[in-house]
Amino acid sequence: MDETLKQVADAIAAHGAGAETAFAFGELAVTVPAEGIVAFLRFLYDDPKLRFVNITDICGVDYPQREKRFDVVYHLLSPTLNRRIRVKVMTDEETPVPSATPVFPGADWFEREAYDLYGILFSGHPDLRRILTDYGFAGHPLRKDFPLTGFVEVRYDDERKRVVYEPVKLAQQFRDFDFLSPWEGTEYVLPGDEKAKQ
Repeated sequence: MDETLKQVADAIAAHGAGAETAFAFGELAVTVPAEGIVAFLRFLYDDPKLRFVNITDICGVDYPQREKRFDVVYHLLSPTLNRRIRVKVMTDEETPVPSATPVFPGADWFEREAYDLYGILFSGHPDLRRILTDYGFAGHPLRKDFPLTGFVEVRYDDERKRVVYEPVKLAQQFRDFDFLSPWEGTEYVLPGDEKAKQ
C-alpha cells in the first residue's frame, strides 16, 4: 500500500464526517453520506496536508437492483501530493445530491452530464439542464433500463427539407444470438479431424 495514500486515509479518518475508506488496486476510494459531500470536498480542498484542488471528473454508476441505484463518483487530484482519490456518494432517482460547484466551479458541466445521461439530480446547481442530448429527448441513455434502440429516431427528410423525429420502428425483433466461439470446435467430426487428434 502507498504510504502517502495511507496518510490521506488517516487524515480522512481523523476528520470524521462519516467517511468510509477502502483501498483497491492501489487506489483510495472514500464513501461519504450525500448530505455531507460539499463539506467533505471543502475539507479535501482546504486541508494544507491534502490539497485536492483539482476535480478531474464526476460520473455516475447505475445499479438498478439497489434501493439507492446511483453512485455519484468524484475523481480528485492533489498536485501537492501527486495522488488521486475517488469519492463516492449514493443516491436514488428522486433525492438530489448537493452540488459541488461551491467548492469546484468546474463541476458545473460534469454534474450536467450526470443529470443528462443518468437523471441524477443536484440541488443548488446554477444551471441543471441537458448538455449532450437533444432538448426533447426522452429518458436517460446511460441507465441500465434504457432501451437499446431508444424511443425516437432522428433523420433528415429530403422532401420536407428538415430534421424529422419519428417513433422507432424495428424491421425485426432482436434475435437471441449464440456467442460461443467457433474456434472451440464443433460437436461433430469434420473431415480431417481424425488426423489432428493423433
